[in-house]
Amino acid sequence: MQQSTLKIGLFGIGLDAYWGQFNELKERLEGYLAVVEKKISDIHPSVINLGLIDTSEKAFAAGSAFRREDVDIIFLYVTTYALSSTVLPVVQRAKVPVIILNLSPEAAIDYAAFNSMNDRTRMTGEWLAFCSACPVPEIANVFTRTGIKFHQITGMLQEDPECWNEVTEWIEAAKVANIMAFNRLGCMGHYYSGMLDIYTDLTQQYAAFGGHIELLEVDELASLRKNISDEAISERVELFKDQFDIQDGCTEIELQRAARTSLALDQLVENHKLGSLAYYYKGTGNFDNEDTISSIILGNSLLTARGIPVAGEYEIKNAQAMKIMDSFGAGGSFTEYYAMDFAADIVLMGHDGPGHIAIAEGKTKVRPLLVYHGKVGHGLSVEMSVKNGPVTLLSVVEQAGGKLMLLVAEGESVAGPILEIGNTNSRYKFPIGARKFVNDWNSHGPAHHCAVGIGHISSRLQKLGQLLGIDVVQVC
Repeated sequence: MQQSTLKIGLFGIGLDAYWGQFNELKERLEGYLAVVEKKISDIHPSVINLGLIDTSEKAFAAGSAFRREDVDIIFLYVTTYALSSTVLPVVQRAKVPVIILNLSPEAAIDYAAFNSMNDRTRMTGEWLAFCSACPVPEIANVFTRTGIKFHQITGMLQEDPECWNEVTEWIEAAKVANIMAFNRLGCMGHYYSGMLDIYTDLTQQYAAFGGHIELLEVDELASLRKNISDEAISERVELFKDQFDIQDGCTEIELQRAARTSLALDQLVENHKLGSLAYYYKGTGNFDNEDTISSIILGNSLLTARGIPVAGEYEIKNAQAMKIMDSFGAGGSFTEYYAMDFAADIVLMGHDGPGHIAIAEGKTKVRPLLVYHGKVGHGLSVEMSVKNGPVTLLSVVEQAGGKLMLLVAEGESVAGPILEIGNTNSRYKFPIGARKFVNDWNSHGPAHHCAVGIGHISSRLQKLGQLLGIDVVQVC
């Protein structure tokens, strides 16, 4: 899985007028901020903490500091009442998403102890240590009126798993946004002619996710194959035998052919520093190119398993969806409807070509195919089911007008018979039933491909959409 370069900005807020009035209040609030920094650092180590900002002058300096540090996201910890003028310049200058942490130091004030204090100044200071909720409406009002999008987490500094799970999910979503912003997506070959749903605007992909798209020639991969040594091919064949369950009929010649292409793919990825790949090519009339493309499935499956997802049929949108799922640690295997089983109320889904063998139920089988249906050539293919248990489906949908949307569904991968045809395919059960799932999913106009990953991660995908400014629709 690709490493993130995410940097998190953190600052607390206070009012400088309080410090001379209430002894040790500032130190106490700084202690709370240190707790927040420790908890966030435990989730992600790269945290830029600018301390307690208590004047507008410090706010401008903090905004500039966050810009210099190139932070990706800011956590604003509201420690006590503070003027919105000490907040706005920080966020305006930083120009990155902001999460407001409205965290009480404890579950409740000890009212009896509080009211037994004889000193009303001390009482006010104690109250101010608990009044983090007080300025949040003011901050929200100013952010809204100045066009700054923000997100809130309300809870407790300690002993609040729900709160800190929210923090974790925002950080995980920010990591994925960062990965996508620097990802290099290779596009090799051309679209499958006539699949109008998969055609996409590459510039819109840049606008939504960032990153870089490298247009590649199959000829380069075919050329790289010619320089692979026999020794390296033998080693890669042994790796295949270790990673896959090689079925009867898979000849040594076909395994060697796939190994040669797999090694060339590794070199292609290294040459262009790719983090994902979409491909399709016929190669008809050119032996080297056809030989390359018809022996590509095992190598692409290995790439997918090691965090470089590969989408067939030049499905660029789905390469993006697979990269998102893999960056969340969920996998992300190329899939489409295969059939419906009304008797079991499940949808069979899968695809020909590469699969995400790291999220397979058991060892992925390799089978020989005399034809690749609808495609040129013959050779080895993979057959797998996604691990039984919770799964999430993700589609990057290009809507009318070009705007992108994330379409999400949660379900279960369940045991049972699959189609043993040398393709990836699994049995999926959805809480709204197979019939309603298909109707609801289709109603949003996705392409016929999507990415499937293990675990239920829709809440993380919702947060990613908010960070990227992309609508997220969840059907179940």
